Amino acid sequence: GAADWFGPAENGELRRHASILADEKVLFDFTPSAADMVPEGANVEVVFFTHSHSDHYDPKATLELGVKRVYLGETWLERAQHDFQRASEQTGKPVPEIIPLKFGQSVEEHGIKVTPLPANHASNVASELTLIYLLEKDSTRLLYATDTAGLTAIALGLAGVGQFSRERKFLTGIIMEANMAPGYQPDQRMFAHSSVDLVESTVKILTQTRKYVPVEGQKVYLTHLSKSEYGPQAEVDRIIPEPLKAAYDGLEVVFREKKDGGSGQTGCLKDGH
Repeated sequence: GAADWFGPAENGELRRHASILADEKVLFDFTPSAADMVPEGANVEVVFFTHSHSDHYDPKATLELGVKRVYLGETWLERAQHDFQRASEQTGKPVPEIIPLKFGQSVEEHGIKVTPLPANHASNVASELTLIYLLEKDSTRLLYATDTAGLTAIALGLAGVGQFSRERKFLTGIIMEANMAPGYQPDQRMFAHSSVDLVESTVKILTQTRKYVPVEGQKVYLTHLSKSEYGPQAEVDRIIPEPLKAAYDGLEVVFREKKDGGSGQTGCLKDGH
């Protein structure tokens, strides 16, 4: 999904706003466009928001889902409190617990350790610092990086995979935005968003330095694809280079941990686009 998808394309295809559901329990970003993608019978109580742009954040839809805890960056806590109070008055639903996060401050929800990291992005509010997230379960370490122009050195360091990180950690899964298609002509989006070419380079460097060590055949999933840059899914699949893979509505991915001589299933993620 991306900000410029406001309905189906001419061929009927639809790419909803960027949102993922980890282990059918923990959401990352949520808007009305993804409401019909929540699995039937799921009782989602937790949402982590990356930032306050309307294609990622919608308090009213969050309340209607029945969410009880909301996590977001500490720099826009007061705004979020105001937004959710207003949404509560509109819907009659109670205001959830709103929990502010600092960079590198890990929390655990439903067996998943979540660590907020700084994104290279900006919202409409100058003081807001936007987030990407590291998800950890057992030996799986998944980076969810939407709305960020590449990966910052600080984010990589907090994830334990930076150039000067003392710990020998690595990522086993990556989901990263690729707002712009391969070979796009640079414009002002390059200061806030990533392209396929940038993601490809990032994955190559992390792989070469053994900071990204996936099991054989594991894809790097691309999210936040711009409607103005991409055609139908079949066409997107033809132009995306390996090991990258464009996500689509309803995609379900099982990430596996890296082990000596084998792999083990550790978690499931449902990708809303």
